[in-house]
Amino acid sequence: MKKRLIIPLLTLALTMAFGGLASAHVTVQPKEVPANSYQVFTLRVPSEKEAATTQVKVEVPAGVDVSRFEPKPDWTYEIEKNADGKITAVTWKATGAGIGSTEFGQFNFQGKVAADAKELAWKAHQTYSDGTVVDWTGPADADTPASVTTVTAAAAATDSAKDGDRDPLTLALAIAGLAAGLLALVVSLIRRKKA
Repeated sequence: MKKRLIIPLLTLALTMAFGGLASAHVTVQPKEVPANSYQVFTLRVPSEKEAATTQVKVEVPAGVDVSRFEPKPDWTYEIEKNADGKITAVTWKATGAGIGSTEFGQFNFQGKVAADAKELAWKAHQTYSDGTVVDWTGPADADTPASVTTVTAAAAATDSAKDGDRDPLTLALAIAGLAAGLLALVVSLIRRKKA
């Protein structure tokens, strides 16, 4: 009976251990955003080696304009811009020990998703204290895939006045109220003249 339990438990433990390793990639959250929207993005960086992560660079996709970065204690950042002044990459560098082998770090930044964007592929480069670099730039089925954010249709306007959809009852009551107010004003002016 005990042998029958050991094999499934061992299989489950190995699956969970290797499943955790397989999913421990550098990613950008959220995984889905609407077009033409302002977003706070989070670069999530786990260390996958015994050496600490001391630097991480992310290339900004063309479909988003990054504008602000949240300060992170014990880290500095440097931005790269193109000729038009658009931020094309940001590199965070540890001023202390970095991200240890059992740790992960998160780096927040803000940007506006373009109205015509369809997909945002975030290419990242993770540098360890031993000098090795892991390039998270491959396709989805690669060992080191780039993180991808799917862009959905822009959110519909919620202001009914923009759509031309007006509630007929509300409009009728507003007109009736205006007419009653004007009638009261006319009656008041006529009475004043007679007095």
